[in-house]
Amino acid sequence: MKKKIYSLMLAFSTLFAVSCDLDLLENPNAVNADTASPDFLLNNIQLDYQNLFNTIGNHGMRLTRMLNQGSAQYEGAYTPTTTNGYWSNAYANILQDIQFLEPLAEEGNFQRHLGIAKTIKAMVLFNLVDSYGDIPFSQALDPTEFNPATDSGESVYDAALAALNEAAGHFSAESAGEPNDYYYGGDYDKWVRMVNTLKLRYYLNRRLIDASGSTSGINALISEDNLLQEGDDFVFQFGTRNADPDSRHPRFAGQYTSGGGDYQSTYYMWHLTEQKGFDDPRARFYFYRQTLVNSTNSDEIECITQLPPAHYLVGGFIYCLPGDRGYWGRDHLDPDGIPPDGLLRTAWGVYPAGGRFDDDSATPVNDPSLGAQGAGIHPIMLAAYVDFMLAEAAFTLDTSGDAKEYLLSGIEKQMNYMIDWSLASADAGNISAFLTEEEIDLEEEVMDYLAYVDDEFDGAEDDDERLNIIGREYWLALYGNGIEAYNLYRRTGKPDNMQPGLEPNPGVFPRSFFYPNNYMVTNINAQQKADQSVQVFWDNNPSGNAWVY
Repeated sequence: MKKKIYSLMLAFSTLFAVSCDLDLLENPNAVNADTASPDFLLNNIQLDYQNLFNTIGNHGMRLTRMLNQGSAQYEGAYTPTTTNGYWSNAYANILQDIQFLEPLAEEGNFQRHLGIAKTIKAMVLFNLVDSYGDIPFSQALDPTEFNPATDSGESVYDAALAALNEAAGHFSAESAGEPNDYYYGGDYDKWVRMVNTLKLRYYLNRRLIDASGSTSGINALISEDNLLQEGDDFVFQFGTRNADPDSRHPRFAGQYTSGGGDYQSTYYMWHLTEQKGFDDPRARFYFYRQTLVNSTNSDEIECITQLPPAHYLVGGFIYCLPGDRGYWGRDHLDPDGIPPDGLLRTAWGVYPAGGRFDDDSATPVNDPSLGAQGAGIHPIMLAAYVDFMLAEAAFTLDTSGDAKEYLLSGIEKQMNYMIDWSLASADAGNISAFLTEEEIDLEEEVMDYLAYVDDEFDGAEDDDERLNIIGREYWLALYGNGIEAYNLYRRTGKPDNMQPGLEPNPGVFPRSFFYPNNYMVTNINAQQKADQSVQVFWDNNPSGNAWVY
């Protein structure tokens, strides 16, 4: 009996000793604070952000008619399940990893890691508020809070601004280590200018609700003169690897492998080819035509045998095809099925997707060795965008500088960036050969375009028309960036007179998105919006679809 009691006591004492050294609730195979690498965490944060940018930007491009929105009704295109992945990536991946990284980086004095992480944190918070309005934040990453409440969009915006101020300090502090920097390759002066540019974005979005605060904030940034400049473009560069993992631009991978893929927007292509009476210098870089003539086969393009909807006729909107040169896309909210046109529809060009420059070769794009082979970019924040934002601010807030000069500078910078980037890509030989053979002087074309916009701006009848020119030109420069296009559209209502949906009543244009389903079913405090007409805190423009049409 004594032997049995002793054995039980020994077993108990052994278990007690082991429990003191090992937390049995901790998975020994999981990454924890003792085993996590700040470098790997920051790598994930940077890669996850480019994915987030692509997902959000996809919605923005379709809503602003850069790409076809393939649904007859807005409510069908944007349901509570539409943004599940976006929400999960933002919270469970990026913000969670940043919260995990911060104490590790502080302990190791990895100041640069903190600077990059907090800059991206601010961008994610801005993106969430711009998409949804009020969102969980102060309680969102608390492991003891299973049902976090929402914070006001304005307070989250201010938290993002605070993160930017902290980031700037980290970039100038003494640091113990250098991270793998996917965006600027370790040039922290550029990171500081990116931080300041995000502050400009913050003030511009707030201009409708705090004009004086935005004016003083933007003027201070102009006086400091440390915003993104030529050569500071904040982009994510893709590669050409097709597996393990696929490093190519997602638009290229989705179109140049077997054909098909995105339908370009009839309305956007019209603006770049027909609207001004001459081709925009960017058209051949943005789009690649797989045919140079319009189809006459209604099995391929159904709309060629149909009359435009009555509201298109009344409004004088372009319908079905923009011109007769093979620019093959779809109208806004066209829900038709997919005919056998995968190797006929207009494809993504060399910029920004890493596709093919349009050299009139008009051959199918089902070949991943074509063009820049997928080594495209996400144009997250270009130096040119700074000038467009300053043009809008000067025009609407009377901040320092001349609106027209900023506008023309923005156009020139974006065109030059696009041309220089494309001529440094793997498609450079095809581009140069075509330009030489056709005796095309791109520099002259850019100057002619600037002269046209200059004259148009001076000849505008009123300020609303001038603001529309600023908005239209920013929109045309934003190809590949639906995030800023969607904000521009809600903030200014420009470009105005946008192509409407094919149905007379396509439903409520989303001024913000429904909260995602994966948030609604896991949080008992979550309250869904009645519809997507709810406006984010900085959008106090008139309600309803009329504002954005």
